[in-house]
Amino acid sequence: MTDRNLPGRPQRVSMADVARRAGVSSQTVSRVSNGHPGVVDTTREQVLAAMRELGYRPNSAARALRSGRFRTIGVILFSLSTTGNVRTLDAIATSAAAEGYAITVIPVAAPTQDGVNGAFTRMGELAVDAVILLMEVHLLDAASISLPTDVPVVVADSDAGDRYAVVDTDQAAGTRAAVEHLLDRGHPTVVHLAGPSESFSAQRREDAWRRTLREAGREVPEVYRGDWSAASGYEAGRQIARTGATAVFAANDQMALGLLRALAEAGRKVPQDVSVVGFDDLPDAVAFLPPLTTVHQDFAEVGRLCVAGVLRQMADHSTPRGRTLVPTRLVERASTAAP
Repeated sequence: MTDRNLPGRPQRVSMADVARRAGVSSQTVSRVSNGHPGVVDTTREQVLAAMRELGYRPNSAARALRSGRFRTIGVILFSLSTTGNVRTLDAIATSAAAEGYAITVIPVAAPTQDGVNGAFTRMGELAVDAVILLMEVHLLDAASISLPTDVPVVVADSDAGDRYAVVDTDQAAGTRAAVEHLLDRGHPTVVHLAGPSESFSAQRREDAWRRTLREAGREVPEVYRGDWSAASGYEAGRQIARTGATAVFAANDQMALGLLRALAEAGRKVPQDVSVVGFDDLPDAVAFLPPLTTVHQDFAEVGRLCVAGVLRQMADHSTPRGRTLVPTRLVERASTAAP
């Protein structure tokens, strides 16, 4: 007795059933199911209508055995708690779907070699064609960390030197634009509200802030540090409000939001008393009070390049290395002015 004949179990619709309903060959159904372009539009609509009527679902496992591809990209990431990671993951999923791929997400509890190895093992069990590694903590810049070589890999928002293909926002250029924007308005120096010390992005932005001030011959003030959250920006902002700072560059928009509240509570007006610039250009940044001047990150382009990178490796059987930087741009709103 086959599964189709078991009592109480719905019969599985086959490709042959769809072909009979649509009046076409099984090969044509297969071509439509796999998205091949060489099918006449009217025929494609007939086949799709038959699939809908019969409730046909392509057998992805059988298709994978035939093609050698699972049409799934694995994403290994350390944290979903930051807005940047969530937006990058969303961009990867959108870009993958546009190419006919799904994504499988494996979170890593601790960014260690064992954690990375365990994640790759699970990815192998889940049958993925390639992996995008999204860990913006200091990890891959350590010589002790290595990735498997038998699967296409692209690293996002991290530093892997010249060992792997890396896609990252141009952190340094974005920071330079923010700091120079404030200096050009006449502020003597710029205070920095930095992200967590273990973050690759935070370190890149802090280094660029420090370098830009030094090159301009300006004082490099004390660094205030948060954890990317608005709450940490508020706590640091209460300290900043007690100083004579006239300009602050916050390493992300969420911390800038907390900073704005702290400054308001201390009676320091933005931008009349203190100018504030953020980083990310969150969709809500325009609704801050005042609307936030910030550095725009193109998360969609980062996701597109990550997906394009692993697909290229799969097609070419290549292992490219080096870093691709996605440009940033400063978005001027109402939170900055002359001191």
